Amino acid sequence: MMSVAAILSILLQAVVPSQASVCGLPPHGVASEEFLKNAKILTVRDFNTMAVTRPKKVELHDGQRTCYAVFKTIDEREPRKKFANGRTELRFSDRYQYELAAYELDKLLGLGIVPPVVERRIYREVGSLSLWVEDSITEQERLKVRGIHPPDVARWNNQMYTIRLLEQLVCHTDYRNISNLLVTPVWKIYNIAFSRDFRRHKRLRREDSLVRFSRPVLDSLRALSRNQLKTHLGRWLSEEQIDSLWVRRGQILELAERRIAELGEDAALFD
Repeated sequence: MMSVAAILSILLQAVVPSQASVCGLPPHGVASEEFLKNAKILTVRDFNTMAVTRPKKVELHDGQRTCYAVFKTIDEREPRKKFANGRTELRFSDRYQYELAAYELDKLLGLGIVPPVVERRIYREVGSLSLWVEDSITEQERLKVRGIHPPDVARWNNQMYTIRLLEQLVCHTDYRNISNLLVTPVWKIYNIAFSRDFRRHKRLRREDSLVRFSRPVLDSLRALSRNQLKTHLGRWLSEEQIDSLWVRRGQILELAERRIAELGEDAALFD
């Protein structure tokens, strides 16, 4: 009988163009960043996506490999924005720069949730260029369309707990949209949309979503300094945004301690 992972791999191959297999870059690390910065641009085109940021799919080649990336140039700020559902947001912003900030924060904490992102000029536009996660499907497709379930539920849940922590830390505004989560054939999960995050709220948006915590991630949060945030994210975020991020970091650490006191370490923490 075929394993669940093998079945998922076959299904993914059916929906991903065969030429995607020429990509040999993993979605992490300095080599991927250098490829994104320096590889030759072959094509830039629209692709089938529901994203309101209107990203482009870019084909790149470095003389050895052809890989793909997502190019976002969105940079909108409004003092007051009214949405189609009637909701209004003050000091609205939707900026490609936040994709870069999310990746830098991911690296600081050692999460491995955000694919590599660099800033790059393509023709006349400057934006964020994020490595395409090859052979992946969205969480929406996995769950709602194909109904495929992870073979290791505990490992899957632990990934989701850490994704939720990152979402609360950056004040993620689109947590209901599971199309922004990508699942690979080895059941690794990536989050690919942060352009409307890093709001200035100094309270967690969904404290109830934080139930269990990774010990290594909590250690990274404790070791993180505000000066590190300024150094690594200051190019992309304002002082006020960094202040709010710092406050949310403290709230997450306090919440983790409460969960440990309420539930015990074995129930509240995992390695």
